Amino acid sequence: MSEWVLSIEGTEAGHRAAMFLALLAAFLHAVFGSLQKGRIDPWLSRGAIDAAQVVLALPIALFLVPHPVGSEWLLIMGALPIHFVYKLGMALAYSRGAFTVVYPVVRGMGPVFTVIGAYFVFNEVFTLVQWLGVLVLLAGIFGLAVYNLKTIQVARDTLVPALWLAAGTGALVAFYTTYDAYAIRGTPDPFTFLAWFFVICSLDMPILAALRWRKMTTRPELGTLTRLGISGALIAFGSFGSVMLATRLVKVGEPAVLRETSTVFAALIGWLILRETVGPRRIALMTLIAVGAVIVELGG
Repeated sequence: MSEWVLSIEGTEAGHRAAMFLALLAAFLHAVFGSLQKGRIDPWLSRGAIDAAQVVLALPIALFLVPHPVGSEWLLIMGALPIHFVYKLGMALAYSRGAFTVVYPVVRGMGPVFTVIGAYFVFNEVFTLVQWLGVLVLLAGIFGLAVYNLKTIQVARDTLVPALWLAAGTGALVAFYTTYDAYAIRGTPDPFTFLAWFFVICSLDMPILAALRWRKMTTRPELGTLTRLGISGALIAFGSFGSVMLATRLVKVGEPAVLRETSTVFAALIGWLILRETVGPRRIALMTLIAVGAVIVELGG
């Protein structure tokens, strides 16, 4: 698998694979977000998912991929503090705001900062048409968030703090996307980075979740948390792994922007599963997001 990924890097086949991986990551990331925001406390759900990631990824890291050597360990360890702060921000935002308000803002902050970061780190340049696509996509994402803010009546007193947290967390999305793309390119075998990333960077939230569990008077069943953790871990492997492989194959900015079509999937999940209202205006805004992503792809 590693040989195939490396063989198509920088080719037209690699470009097509990267675009598919980015869209797959978008769908899976929306599903992942809905799991964390679902009916279980977001701190516990993230802790359960991260614990399952460690258990499932450790055998792969130990026995199926080349071990990191030298500075490769530093690249992997460097992702830990960035992702830890990101996960804190997500949990805080989800505990204060509705999924369809918080999620679009988090994802909407990422593309522009990621494209700018890719310019300085990787010397990548977007065309004017691609920048137009980014602006169209952002208009749809933030329009969706504003519309949700005006119409959703649940937990209105905590929505503004949730939006500030979401905006800050969105900036971290750009930070970790750029850093992780740099790290996976600096690791000869991309699956070495992915496997050890899921082991090392998933050790933090289970500890916080356990401390929160001890203080709770009403606790979810351990069986429910276990099922959530395993399903969330598998989805995380697909989501994060897909977009990271995509950034290895093509410009970092392109899959980073396409991944933000996850807000379309998130709105559909919020409507169909979390029972959050969706109307024609939201559908129009979701269409705008998809159009922006298409412009970015065609303008490259």
